[in-house]
Amino acid sequence: MIRVILGDKGSGKTKRLIDMTNEALKVEHGNILFIDDDKRYMYDLRHEIRFVDASEYPVAYKCRASEFLAFICGMLSADFDLSLISVDAFKKLVKTPLQDSEMENFFEKLERLSEAHNCNFVLSISVNEEEVPEFIRKYVV
Repeated sequence: MIRVILGDKGSGKTKRLIDMTNEALKVEHGNILFIDDDKRYMYDLRHEIRFVDASEYPVAYKCRASEFLAFICGMLSADFDLSLISVDAFKKLVKTPLQDSEMENFFEKLERLSEAHNCNFVLSISVNEEEVPEFIRKYVV
């Protein structure tokens, strides 16, 4: 399952994502991963959650959607017990425009990965809801 948290900058998306990720410890039976563009919120997460600062990995920071998908695939292949991956600051990490066909392809493949590996994804995207393409709207929470 993919869920997307939308909102303008400063609307509380990160706080909501952190709360959702921390709460997931009560229901998820696998490992949880939180990907961000810096270490700012590392200590807001429970210690059981694996924190990844994507800026330390060139393939995952300010990259195209296909490169970010490859980064996620690497995480899934290294840890078969991943059951939740939360991604904050998605638009800072992935430089492909939301309306681009590559982004639509990204979401299709992410959905297939979710089903194949029993791993849920939660993404926070800093954007006004009216600007979101239709293929993303079905994931909005």
